[in-house]
Amino acid sequence: MKTTIISFSSRKNGNCAQIGKLIQSMTEESVLFDFSEFEVHACGGCNYECFKKREACTYIDDMECKLLETITQSEAVYFVLPNYCDYPCANFFIFNERSQCYFQGRPELLDNYLKVPKRSIVISNTNEENFVRALGYQSEKEPEILFLSAKKYGKKSIAGDLLTNERALGDIKEFINNDHQKSKRK
Repeated sequence: MKTTIISFSSRKNGNCAQIGKLIQSMTEESVLFDFSEFEVHACGGCNYECFKKREACTYIDDMECKLLETITQSEAVYFVLPNYCDYPCANFFIFNERSQCYFQGRPELLDNYLKVPKRSIVISNTNEENFVRALGYQSEKEPEILFLSAKKYGKKSIAGDLLTNERALGDIKEFINNDHQKSKRK
């Protein structure tokens, strides 16, 4: 798989899910993971067995390891995130927190993960700096983020109709196409 796309919103067919599908339609050999279709369990409800032996994680069989494994085998990754209360949604933080189990005692996997270029599209009207900080831990490089403010496009995020605005659609396509142009030059 060349490109992995993760929509972190739990809302079926909302803006994030639609953007994830758009990215998938624009990229070759891509796979889309949509948090509205599965669950990654948060850390807790255990005795942190994963710190002693990663396979002992109570939730080792949920989607977390599959997501991380797919990312580390990708050439590029797109995260699509909603803004809830001025920060990424809980699914992103759960994904990030649970990664410690996957990487525990396997620093070469973490190195591989960090080397994969990651780009993010954030549906947000406020506090972009919180996303820059949160996403900064996902890669060796400065995060590349497209912020889409529904207000800027005359929309309300909750309506899930951001892609009906031609300017919003154009901004997303330009962001994706710019990435493909960079890849071709390498």
